[in-house]
Amino acid sequence: MIRNLYNRIPDTMSEELFETLLEGARFQLERIVSSGQATPPGRWYDQDRNEWVVILSGRAGLLFEGETEITELHPGDYVLIPAHRRHRVEWTDSDEKTVWLALHYE
Repeated sequence: MIRNLYNRIPDTMSEELFETLLEGARFQLERIVSSGQATPPGRWYDQDRNEWVVILSGRAGLLFEGETEITELHPGDYVLIPAHRRHRVEWTDSDEKTVWLALHYE
């Protein structure tokens, strides 16, 4: 069955959309769609698995704990976030949907 990463994206979104595309014993591949969302103030992600993310459309800004400069991601940009590397999403594009692929693995 053929599916498309850009299908089933709502016109308006109050929350991010998370969809598992593929999952195995040691990995999970998900599509994330953002529309202006950010990590709530004071909250940091601290994940048990490594995470590789790529931006397919839109833009986003990531901040890693201990750094002052936001890492800005554009379509085609990807980053590896090692397990327990605390980070947060500072912003996502509010004019265009930001479509991410996130691979969580051990």
